[in-house]
Amino acid sequence: MFVACSTMCFARYPLDRALRIIGELEFSKLDVAVHEHGPHLKPSEVVADVSAALQRIRIGPSLTPAAFSVEIDAPTPEEADRQMQAVCRLARMSTVSVLTIAAAAAGAPWDAEVQRLKNLVRIVETQGLVLTVATRTGTLTETPAAAVQLCEHVPGLGLTLDPSHYINGPHQGASYDEIFPYVRHVHLRDTGRAQGRFQVRVGQGEVEYGRIINQLERYDYERLLSVSIHDVAEAPFAMETEVRKLKYLLESLV
Repeated sequence: MFVACSTMCFARYPLDRALRIIGELEFSKLDVAVHEHGPHLKPSEVVADVSAALQRIRIGPSLTPAAFSVEIDAPTPEEADRQMQAVCRLARMSTVSVLTIAAAAAGAPWDAEVQRLKNLVRIVETQGLVLTVATRTGTLTETPAAAVQLCEHVPGLGLTLDPSHYINGPHQGASYDEIFPYVRHVHLRDTGRAQGRFQVRVGQGEVEYGRIINQLERYDYERLLSVSIHDVAEAPFAMETEVRKLKYLLESLV
């Protein structure tokens, strides 16, 4: 396993500065947020010029992109597909192997979401990449059973495990062991169950990092563990300090 850093850890900064900070923290792998309404790279910018986007996420051989988190907001399904195809080209050019997206909102029509994800898996697999949906409160993956069912209905689809949503969300820390055979990527931060404790200092929450890694090893997981502490205004701690702490903790466990 390899420890990566999400650019969302430093969302208050422009992308070039965020990458410099991540490099200074001695990460070698990068998890790039490609979000239309995010602070860094946008899918609409990628589709406009893939080569320019590639230059923006390259800062040298010591820090390389390894995963993309993708949020597309396009006016039509056709444009959404075009942007995803461009993001896939960028991923292939930058040696990224896994793309994470959000599943549809909880309560959305199941059959329509299955068809949407099957189409996206076809697009992504054409470039030799892996598509995952994040385990996230408020979406169709907010319970482990539903996340597994979605993967069973969409061949080739994997999961990006973010245990914070299973601890702080409606699942409230109950077992989610059933999802591990489908995990293809991991986002990590520390979390408590109570309201207002979705993101806490490393060591003050309930994420069992060692147990997660042991479960992943049972299924021969050899992919990324991304530090994904989101840089939000209400975060009551120094971001660089917490990112460094979680990096060292994860590296000590793998």
